[in-house]
Amino acid sequence: MVIAVVDSGGNLVLQHRLDQAQYGSIDVARQKAETAVRFRRSTKLFEDALAQGGMHLRLLGMTNLTPLDGGIPLILEGKIIGAIGVSGMQSDQDAKVAQAGADALRGIHGQSPGFATR
Repeated sequence: MVIAVVDSGGNLVLQHRLDQAQYGSIDVARQKAETAVRFRRSTKLFEDALAQGGMHLRLLGMTNLTPLDGGIPLILEGKIIGAIGVSGMQSDQDAKVAQAGADALRGIHGQSPGFATR
């Protein structure tokens, strides 16, 4: 598993690769975080849109978007301060880890859990 955190401008501020994590997940985790901050929403929304097919398939033509669950914007006091992206497991598992990281950050700032919205 790889965890990436970007700031509000999409710049990488932290990335951690666990032992034995596949190298391909390094870029995917960062791309999920960048997508979440660029579009100010969870990457799950893009994954769901693709699953609907039809005109949503045009998302595949976008080069600045990763439509895989596991990217969550980090919101503090109503402002996006960055995003977290996780890769290396199934997408729904990546999302659970990303949400746990977002919730932990919110706890550090004395706010109730549910820091980011999926």
